[in-house]
Amino acid sequence: MLGRTDSRVRILLLFLVLTLLSGGMVMRLAYWQVNQRERLATMAGGTATTRESLPAKRGTIYDRTGTIVLAETIYRYRLVADLHGVAQDQRQRDTAALVDYLGLTGDDEAALRKAMTGDGYYVILAKDIDPDVAGEIAQGQAAGALPTVTLEPTPVRVYPQAGGAPRTSLAAHVLGFVNAAGRGQYGLEQQYDALLAGRPEVVEVDPYRPGPAGTTVVDPGAPGEDIRTTIDAGLQLQVEQEVFSTWIADKAKTVAAIVMDPKSGAILAEASYPSYDANAYKQVADQNPGLFMDPIITQIYEPGSVFKMLTASAALQTKTTALTTKINDFGVMKLPGGQEIADANRKSMGWLTFADIVAWSRNVGASQVAFRLGKTVDSASATLYKTWQSYGIGQKTGVDLAGEVSGINWVRDPASEPWSQIDLANASFGQGVAVTPIQLMRAYSVMANGGTELTPHVAETNAVGAVSSPSAAPRQVISSGLSDSLTGLMTHVVTAVPSYAQSTYIPGYFVGGKTGTAQIWDPTLNNGKGDWMSDIYDYSFYGWVGHSSPDLAIGAVIYQGKPTKVSQGVLAMPVQSTELFRRIANDAVTGLQIPPNKNGPVPPGGQKAKSLG
Repeated sequence: MLGRTDSRVRILLLFLVLTLLSGGMVMRLAYWQVNQRERLATMAGGTATTRESLPAKRGTIYDRTGTIVLAETIYRYRLVADLHGVAQDQRQRDTAALVDYLGLTGDDEAALRKAMTGDGYYVILAKDIDPDVAGEIAQGQAAGALPTVTLEPTPVRVYPQAGGAPRTSLAAHVLGFVNAAGRGQYGLEQQYDALLAGRPEVVEVDPYRPGPAGTTVVDPGAPGEDIRTTIDAGLQLQVEQEVFSTWIADKAKTVAAIVMDPKSGAILAEASYPSYDANAYKQVADQNPGLFMDPIITQIYEPGSVFKMLTASAALQTKTTALTTKINDFGVMKLPGGQEIADANRKSMGWLTFADIVAWSRNVGASQVAFRLGKTVDSASATLYKTWQSYGIGQKTGVDLAGEVSGINWVRDPASEPWSQIDLANASFGQGVAVTPIQLMRAYSVMANGGTELTPHVAETNAVGAVSSPSAAPRQVISSGLSDSLTGLMTHVVTAVPSYAQSTYIPGYFVGGKTGTAQIWDPTLNNGKGDWMSDIYDYSFYGWVGHSSPDLAIGAVIYQGKPTKVSQGVLAMPVQSTELFRRIANDAVTGLQIPPNKNGPVPPGGQKAKSLG
């Protein structure tokens, strides 16, 4: 028989080891449960809580009067539920009631039913609930229904003023919109997003701690600032209607117009069509996001003969040509390199004053004036290019609308790449250079306001004062005397030419301006080699209207208009750029209450109101 193998000493040692191990485990457990309880609870809470950013109420955008709302924030509602410990029969009753209140079907109904199976203290059931529906739910709750749900207000951006064309909101391109993330996109909404948006309230929500104890405010936030603009809501609506009707009549690709105070740079109205409804930006983004682009600040085009006023400015400033200087208009001019410069009708008008060369928009005459700007082509080119630069051509104007482009000078800087004679000739009448309408508006305003620099702007003030303010000492771009001469020249243009006089005449008001009709280069034509579009043109008119001097600057552009009558020198359309200008100018002086002048110009056919400064 084998001997015994157990040992009292061995058992005691084993018991001692087990006791020590158990004691250590208990002490360690006590350490975590007692000493580290708060830290563990905080760590656990950190993984369970959710951080919510609650947008501040966005600032309201008003028109120039400060009374008409152009953009504002209203409240819709978010539906949340405390489903912790809710009995199944109560869930079923609340689910059925909510499906009925919200009118849900299909996937939306399925999503709500799934959410109602949760077990959290804070479960989001639905968003963007209409105030009327929220009111019905609140009434039901007052009667004892839906005890598990809560309505939380959430801000929504709306644009309450209808635009001047179907399915548009007023000043859509000027204002832009606010996206689903609460960020401003395009226009003023993007330019002043930080100011309008304020600072959101940030809270942490613990879904397993009901009531206020489960919500911690991390940042209380700050409300957004309101902005009063320079836009006149009534005039804005009229300009949009004029633009839309012209777009229909001319079957143009785009029509755009702007009304501005030439002294301050305040934009009083700015419209283009096609446009969009900012309240339905999501649908627009899905179907045609190109509608968000504002042609006034983003559309680059060859302006044509409206650039002759810049050539005139260079000539008068250098004193190389006077308004009374006689110039022989040949109709067609051959250059030494074999190129040809021609007037629209290719017919000679003989000897004309420089003022009449501009008025009758003669390309051959403008080219001769450009050649006189210097003793050589290089020096003449440098002078004309310097004039463009002084007016800000090819540069951003600084207008406070998001998305402005600088333009592209297709004619390069002659200091780095010398111009040929044909380059200089084309530049003199606005071919071979690409600009935006806002750049030309600034240039024409400088010509009309005494020669001082300005910055176009739309925002005027907010709750804490001026948003946009002119420079304390604006730069003098040209002398006041030259400004007077150019203003008078623009008056001469619309009185010397009978068709312009008839289409721009406004009883009791003085008017001045210049037309432009430009061919359009399409690089996709001619098997990708590029060519001019056939019988399609860009038409524009930039000018001013006033009691006795320029009170308002107005620009109008008809992009890719197709003339209904084409003959040598005649490219007629149902609504010419001069007529669009006159309609807008008439709306503006009436709506802005600029008084008529009893000594104003007489109707066309009577004594002409000429003033050459």
